[in-house]
Parts: sequence; C-alpha cells; structure tokens
Amino acid sequence: MNPAYRSPYPVPGVVWASLPLPALLIGPDNRIAEVNPAGEIFLNASSRSLMGQPAFDRLSIDAPMEDALRRARANQSPLFINDVDMTTGERAPVQCNIQIAPMHDNADVILLIISPRDIADRLGRSMHVKSAAKSAIGMAEMLAHEIKNPLAGISGAAQLLSMGLEAEDRELTDLIVEETRRIVKLLEQVEQFGNVRPPELRAVNIHDALDRARKSAMVGFAAHMHIVEEYDPSLPPTFADPDQLMQVFLNLIKNAAEACQRAGEGSTIRLRTFYDLSLRLRRKDGTPAALPLQIEIIDDGPGIPPDLSGDIFEPFVSGRENGTGLGLALVSKIISDHEGWISVDSVPGRTVFRVSLPMVPRVKKEQK
Repeated sequence: MNPAYRSPYPVPGVVWASLPLPALLIGPDNRIAEVNPAGEIFLNASSRSLMGQPAFDRLSIDAPMEDALRRARANQSPLFINDVDMTTGERAPVQCNIQIAPMHDNADVILLIISPRDIADRLGRSMHVKSAAKSAIGMAEMLAHEIKNPLAGISGAAQLLSMGLEAEDRELTDLIVEETRRIVKLLEQVEQFGNVRPPELRAVNIHDALDRARKSAMVGFAAHMHIVEEYDPSLPPTFADPDQLMQVFLNLIKNAAEACQRAGEGSTIRLRTFYDLSLRLRRKDGTPAALPLQIEIIDDGPGIPPDLSGDIFEPFVSGRENGTGLGLALVSKIISDHEGWISVDSVPGRTVFRVSLPMVPRVKKEQK
C-alpha cells in the first residue's frame, strides 16, 4: 500500500467511529477505501494497513460478493446477505449477516456493514446455559443425597459378604466395592458443582490468579506440557473472587491439557491476556457493563467435535470418554456469577477459550 494513500471518500468522523458494527467503504475498483474502528478490531488490522487493499483479498466471504457489489451499483439499491461464513484467514470462520448499499453521493462506492452472529448467538447460549446450570444444580443436589446413602449400604454389604468367600469369589465383591466408590466420587463432584458459594468480590490481579493455576497445573496434570505466557502487564485488576477465578483458569488449563494429550507429544498451551473494549453486556439492573479484560487459554489439540461445539458449556455434555460434563458448566456458571462472559473458538489444531471480565468499578468521589 502507498503510505501516502488517502481515501477520496471521507466519512463524518464522529458517526463513522461510533458505528458499533464493522464497516468498510469499498471503492469502484473493489479496494478498501475506509475502515471504521470496529472493522479494525474485527479484521485485526489497522485502517492504515487495510486502505487501498483489494477487499476480498483481506476478507474471505462464502458468497459471490463481487457480483453482489455489481448489482448494488447497477440497481442503486441495498442488498442483504444472511448467514454467510467469513474469515480473515487468521481466525476460524464466523457466521455473519452482511448489508451492502451504494453511497448516495457516489453510487460507485459501496458501504459494507458486517454483523457477526457469533457474539449474539453465544450470549443467547450463555443465558441458556446459566438457566440449565440452575436446573442441573437442583437435580444434582437431590440425586447426590438420595444415591449416596444406599451406595454406602451396598458397599458395606459387599464387604461383609467378602469375609466369608473364597479368594476367587471375592473378586466379585471387590468389584462391587470398587464401583460403588467410583460412583461416590462422581457424586462428590456433582455435589461440588451444586455447592458453589456466591463470589466474594474484590480487586484481583488476573495474572496472579493465572499464575496460581499454572503452577498448580505444572506440578500435576500438566507436568509434561509446555505452557507459554503472553501477558499484557498493563492490565488493571478485575473485580472477582480470587479462589473461584483460579478454579476457572485451572479447569480451563486442565481441559486444554487433556485435549493436548490426545494430540500426542510436543503440544503447547498458551495463556494470553489483553485489553479489548469491543464487548459490552447489560447487567440485571439494565445498566451497560464493559468487559475489557480478556484471558485466552489456547491449545493445539484436535479441537472440539462440531456436534458438541454449540453445547460445550451445557451440564453433562463432554467430549471425553468417561467425562462428567461438569467442568465447563461450572466454569460458565462462575463466570456468569462474576457478570463476565466465556466463549470458545475451535478448529482442528487450535482451540481458544476466552474469558472476558470487568474492571474494578471506579469509586465516585463524594461531592462536598
């Protein structure tokens, strides 16, 4: 790109910068003439590096875009293209809705607005998961209470029977005892899922919680793994329960380590933190909340099976043999209780779990 490139199609700066969706102006030669700030974030590139570039070299869209732009120019009317996969080549494809329209003062210039569906869809799933988790908690508590008592009786009876049996027959009673203990252990995990206390919120350094989780993992299940830290040291503290936050990170690192074990030797887990103001949620009281603190746990395992990717945070959904499906559901519940958000992008060879958290709220000074 020519460093001196200047767009011949200026847009009012305040309006352009305020658009919450990624937007591009595409010139008559189908080159990028302007990109708004949301578009820079979506494309992960600065407007300076994008302007003057062929639009569809930088954006891969599963739709006949050049023909669509040609029709919009010829008919002088907008077009809407829904449910198309879009990627920049550096990320997994994202399903989007696209709106294109010719500019009124220059019909050959096209305004292209991208509406990524992943955020809206995942937020909807997040709310559904929270509701499902509450139902699962109630069922978990009831089942754990009702099942553990008879299991203790079964195990005790088997141990009494074994005292009067020959060694070869004792194998059966030993099997009964072993299996009842395994079920009790599972029920204890279910009870833990149901007994998460409300978070005790205070200012927490994200990197301290990550470091605690990393050290715990390195002396246990991730002792064979290579863990790379890519931290932004300038991140401000979040408002969280430090123990629950450490539990979230530990569960996600364990999930990544187990995925990497299936991929074989030489696998790497990356812990990445950065600041991104593009995500905002609405609190229960209706006030908006920014979630600028981003934590990513990235592994190079085989990825999440496509048939599970949409439900991976649901209780009792697991991609592992003998998995309980409670770990990620518990993570989702804790993050929801912290008014945060968790998402996942997964393709073979790269799975990214992203946790988005708020900053410590500013204390308003009392007016004298």
